[in-house]
Amino acid sequence: MTERVLIKNLAALEDGPVSVSGWVDTVRDQKKVQFVVLRDESGAVQLVNPRTTDAEGVVVADEPATTISGLSQGSFITVTGELKHDERVKLGGIEVKLASVEVLSHAIPETPIAADSSLDKRMDWRFLDLRHPKQNLIFRIQTTFEHALRTYWVNNDFIEIHTPKLMASASESRAELFEVDYFDTKAYLAQSPQFFKQMSQAAGFGKVFEIGPAFRADPSFTSRHSTEFTSIDAEISWIDSHEDVMQLHEDLMVAGFTAVKEKHGDEIKALFDVEITVPTQPFPRIPLAEAKEIVKSRGYEVPREDDDMDPEGERQIAAYVKETFDHEFVFLTDYASSIRPFYHMRHEGDASLTNSYDLIFNGVEISTGAQREHRIDVLTEQALDKGMEPDELEFYLDFFRYGVPSHGGFGMGLARVLMLMLHQTSIREVTYLFRGPTRLLP
Repeated sequence: MTERVLIKNLAALEDGPVSVSGWVDTVRDQKKVQFVVLRDESGAVQLVNPRTTDAEGVVVADEPATTISGLSQGSFITVTGELKHDERVKLGGIEVKLASVEVLSHAIPETPIAADSSLDKRMDWRFLDLRHPKQNLIFRIQTTFEHALRTYWVNNDFIEIHTPKLMASASESRAELFEVDYFDTKAYLAQSPQFFKQMSQAAGFGKVFEIGPAFRADPSFTSRHSTEFTSIDAEISWIDSHEDVMQLHEDLMVAGFTAVKEKHGDEIKALFDVEITVPTQPFPRIPLAEAKEIVKSRGYEVPREDDDMDPEGERQIAAYVKETFDHEFVFLTDYASSIRPFYHMRHEGDASLTNSYDLIFNGVEISTGAQREHRIDVLTEQALDKGMEPDELEFYLDFFRYGVPSHGGFGMGLARVLMLMLHQTSIREVTYLFRGPTRLLP
């Protein structure tokens, strides 16, 4: 029995017998020869079957011609034949001359989605949508990106943690929380691993990371929001300020983008027409107040009543940074304490500002990071200042009653990074199975 070969490995083989399996992409059933484009998880190859004719030149209905004529797009087949290298073949310079075709799974001829189907329609039939080479590449890029981050963390003595996603109380506030029944009480789906990352610092872990799910009961229908997402988190001890966290964040993004460019740069250019740029260090840093003035000078005044930046402001400051520094990233720093969580450390001598930042990538916020407040008396006071009840935070506040070093970290949305890296218009495109206010299927 000839062992199955992945299509991407065919080019390295010598001419001779091979067996490949995959989905039928297209069939050209011509009078004298049949062509099939077969696709597996690694690529596509052309199959060819010269038709048999009798002594009078009439085409004979034999095998595998009859089976090929009946193939529908998406049917899964295994074929055997002779591999032949031929530079005239446009698809990779190779083809397989067929000897046999075995149909392992027939596909319904009428496909429910097409290239021009709406995004919602494609999400309904996500398993078919994901067969497209572009979609396949997205998740290979995701794998490479995550692996590069993990490699950096492991090489720098970080500890991987897996924090619970069921919580007895809110992690930050009671806003945007999913409440679920939990035996004879209530539980909440975790918005982030924030409290548990900080617990690891009190436990003496020093440096930790996690890639895991997070949940936000946010009824937003924008292109960058979801109710369940993959969060990339890191937390480190013995820091002097949020500058140490930004340095870590930079190093990780450079490692991730370098790996993606080296492994997938050519494919990304071919399928997405995007040139991956590895960001230079240091990333630009702009205090938020200064960023708002820059945006205002460009003709846009942030209309928010609070002290935060809005999406248009993020796009404007990103455009300024691109024009001025030729950089796709910018740290907006020194956010007002009025819009930051109670556990963000405030400026020494100016409690209205925090040692925190947002990382903007191609005009969209992808991450928030900060130095945490580790002094129990200050932390309790800041919780009260935010209108929170210390009694409900008792398990969290306990972390700081037995000695904890200065520390900080960040949380970053994986899908947003991929969306902006590949210049896609929605995180649905780069999320394996999207969850939003109106989508729980498939």
